[in-house]
Amino acid sequence: MSVETVTDVFEEHRPVLTGVAYRMLGRIADAEDVVQEAWLRWSAEGRADVREPRAFLVRITTRLAVDRLRQSRARREAYVGPWLPEPVVTDFGPTVPDAAERAVLAESVSLAVLVVLESLSPLERAVFVLREAFGFPFAQIAAALDRSEAAVRQLAGRARRHVEERRPRYDVDPAERRDLTLRFLAAAGGGDLDALLSMLAPDVRLVGDSGGKSRAPRRVIEGADKVGRFIAAVSPDGARGAEIRLLELNGAPGVLVLVDGKPDSVLQVEVRDGVVQCVYIIRNPDKLGAFAAV
Repeated sequence: MSVETVTDVFEEHRPVLTGVAYRMLGRIADAEDVVQEAWLRWSAEGRADVREPRAFLVRITTRLAVDRLRQSRARREAYVGPWLPEPVVTDFGPTVPDAAERAVLAESVSLAVLVVLESLSPLERAVFVLREAFGFPFAQIAAALDRSEAAVRQLAGRARRHVEERRPRYDVDPAERRDLTLRFLAAAGGGDLDALLSMLAPDVRLVGDSGGKSRAPRRVIEGADKVGRFIAAVSPDGARGAEIRLLELNGAPGVLVLVDGKPDSVLQVEVRDGVVQCVYIIRNPDKLGAFAAV
C-alpha cells in the first residue's frame, strides 16, 4: 500500500477502533493512546499482505487494550472513592440508521454497563465488547485474542450472564428519560425534597466520582430519603452562577454543569419503571476536560 492508502484505510476504521478501546478502558485518553499505538504498528510497514484491514486493526487494538487494562487494575484499586467511566458525548449520526443497532450501541456504552464491565476479567470484557457491541463473529474474536473459538464462546457466555445479572436491560423511552431528567433538575435546583422523593425509587443509589480532587461523596449513598436529602441540600448552593446544558452522554440524556464557563460536573440518571434508579455524578476534573469545548 502507498502511504496515502495506509493512512486512508486506518482513518476509515478509526471510529470502530476508538469505540472498542473506549468500551474496554472507560477513559478517552487511554482509548486514544491505544488507537495511536495501533496506528504506529499499522503504519510501520506497507501492509500489502493484509487482506482484511478491519479485522487486523481490531486485533491489534484489542490486544493493546487488554494489556493496558491489566496494567490499570492496580491504579483503579487505589482510586479515591467510587470509580465511574469518563463520560462522552454520543452522536451515532447517519452512519447508524438502524434503530435496533443504535440501541445496541447506546446500551453498550452506557455508564451502567461500563461500570459492570469493570468487574469482568480483561479477556471477558474484550469478548463482550467485540461480540455484544460490534457483533464480531466468534472466529474473528478468537483470532484477535489468540484463543480457541470454544474458549471464546465460554468467555462470552460467562460475561453475558454476569452483565445481565448485574445490569438487567430496561426498555426506557428516550423521551421519558429526558422528561424525567428535566423534572429531576428542576426539583434539585429548587431544593424541593418532596418532588425529588416522588421521582426516586426506594432503593435508589447515588454514585459520585471525584477521584479525591473535588467535593463528592466518597461512598455510594443508598435509599430515597438519603439520596433526596443529599441532592436537595447541595444543589441550590451548587446552582448559583452555574450554566446547565442537556446533552446526550453515553447514549442517554445527561447534564453538563459549567461554573464560570468551565466544566464542573456531569450528571446522569438511570431510569426504571418511571422513577430514578441511580444517579451518577462525575466531578473528577481529569474526566471533564473534553467538555471544555462543548
